[in-house]
Amino acid sequence: MKILITIQGNFVAPRFDMVSEVLIASTDGQKLTEKPRTILISRPSADELCSFITKEDIAIVVCGGIEERHYKYLCWTKKKVFDAVIGPYAEALQLVLENRLTSGTILPGAVGIEG
Repeated sequence: MKILITIQGNFVAPRFDMVSEVLIASTDGQKLTEKPRTILISRPSADELCSFITKEDIAIVVCGGIEERHYKYLCWTKKKVFDAVIGPYAEALQLVLENRLTSGTILPGAVGIEG
């Protein structure tokens, strides 16, 4: 199973439609099966990111803010979407692996983040 996290620096990116970098992690459901890889997106586009997610057979998407139509599209294509996640992407990934992440989670490492 593959997990995609939209990232900006060390954090979950605040906007799905403005993402220029993603992290993809492969897991057996409980632990990583290989080192996560970072992919740079050539130009921010929510539509192209949705196509990429489908093409790469991503099962779980972790992101910050996402427009409703993109959220619905990803759910329609059977992707599990955790949106409105704020904080360090490493913490978000760990919670996904532990099956404890929920949409709207503000991670402990998010303390002191200024937008």
